[in-house]
Amino acid sequence: MKEFVRDVIIALAIVIVISLVVKPTIVKEQSMEDTLHSNDFLFLYKLAYINDDHPEPGDIIVFESDLVNNDPQGLPGLINSLTGKTSYKLLIKRVIGVEGDVINIKDGVVYRNGEALDEDYIKEDYTNGFIDNLIVPEDQLFVMGDNRAVSMDSRELGTIAEDRVVGKAVIRVFPFEDFRKL
Repeated sequence: MKEFVRDVIIALAIVIVISLVVKPTIVKEQSMEDTLHSNDFLFLYKLAYINDDHPEPGDIIVFESDLVNNDPQGLPGLINSLTGKTSYKLLIKRVIGVEGDVINIKDGVVYRNGEALDEDYIKEDYTNGFIDNLIVPEDQLFVMGDNRAVSMDSRELGTIAEDRVVGKAVIRVFPFEDFRKL
């Protein structure tokens, strides 16, 4: 019996430590296609931006948005109704600009600090919208999905506070044939 209790305690300790470092996530939308697809299973590294590390352009992050997660049939909606608290929708996007960067979007091209970005990861070769000399504020990020035609991102939501970042997507685990580091 002592060994069983010891094994359970060790297993719980391992689970707790892992849950402090890694967060499993399932992609729910199409905004990151063709890089990520709906129902892809990812691991986020929750400690990626601890200490003095900050997200960098090109990082794929998950963050808590200002969009309310109010699916009345789902667990978030049930929790909202029972607790009276609001849960916010988690979004996954690519970092395009960090504090101090100047972002422009014109004629379907994204510019950071005056240079057109080489975005071989986007689904289409055109980015809709117009942004004129947006300076990313301190401790903020400008983020966009790779499938620009359907992505709700900084073009609509504005910049994202760094402290809303849940983690950095580091590994796609499922589907197994697409297992790889991101």
